[in-house]
Amino acid sequence: PDVRQAERQLAAATARIGVATGALYPDISIGATVGTVGILDDLGTPATNRWGFGPLISWTVPTNGARARIHEAEAATQGALAHFDGVVLNAIRETQTGLAQYTAQLQRRDALADAGASAKEASEQTHRFFQAGRASFLADLQATRTYTDVRAQLAAANTQVAMSQIDLFLALGGGWESGRTQASQPGKP
Repeated sequence: PDVRQAERQLAAATARIGVATGALYPDISIGATVGTVGILDDLGTPATNRWGFGPLISWTVPTNGARARIHEAEAATQGALAHFDGVVLNAIRETQTGLAQYTAQLQRRDALADAGASAKEASEQTHRFFQAGRASFLADLQATRTYTDVRAQLAAANTQVAMSQIDLFLALGGGWESGRTQASQPGKP
């Protein structure tokens, strides 16, 4: 959205250059008049009907004021371009940060998933040893607690992956669908 808005501001500033340049050239318009002139009794006769047709040309001789407005519009366009560049660079930075965080969260989640599988296997093995009388109840309890802790960490990691994914989508602009609906509504900025 920020990039879209900055692009629209740049386009508007560029259009203002064209408007300012247009002031250097003459305005030409073509007009026509139709009417009736005369006494009420003669109304509608060919003698009372009048019409006129002709061009109207108005031209303000190019002055320093018009040229100054062009330079002003060009300077505003340069400012809008600098703002656009800044917004794009910020969007790229946010996207890179989002990708790095998302990748790190995925790697952490995968490591916890592997640790969870190992902890589950160790817990099951310790429980079998406990049932066979080869391990103490405390060892069985500790293995079960370790497995439960790893599962809790894995659930938290899954949440962090989802949050990182949302942050990444927001950095990429999110709401791609809204771009189509905005474009289909003419007259809205």
